[in-house]
Amino acid sequence: MDLSLLFFLIAILVVGALILVTISLTKKHGAIFDKENYQIDFLHIENSLQQGNEASYAMVIIQGDKLLDKALCEMGVAGRTMGDRLKKIGKEKFTELNKVWNAHKLRNRIAHESDFQPDYRQARNALATYKQALKDLGAI
Repeated sequence: MDLSLLFFLIAILVVGALILVTISLTKKHGAIFDKENYQIDFLHIENSLQQGNEASYAMVIIQGDKLLDKALCEMGVAGRTMGDRLKKIGKEKFTELNKVWNAHKLRNRIAHESDFQPDYRQARNALATYKQALKDLGAI
């Protein structure tokens, strides 16, 4: 084999190895969450839900949604909106993705329909869904 061809092949192998090392070092390996802060934040949201206080129903749904979105962002899940991030992450991380979508749709109804008011049961179920989703991600 020609010596220059041998050097060329070695150079290609070295450059390829450097590219692989660079990719593996810059790739996000998932978020390391501050579980204590997430637990405190979620507990505060849960404690804000008060049966008979209709204003608390919408607030806890919105806050739970925001906390889940924060976790997705910290994980580096791409997307302009939470809906985009949920589509991107898919079923691989959540035990019950459909429930997460339903809770997020409920949040969207609160945000975009001025005459919509969730009831206590909906708020409680959405909170349980957000809690499980945060557990699935390893945030709490």
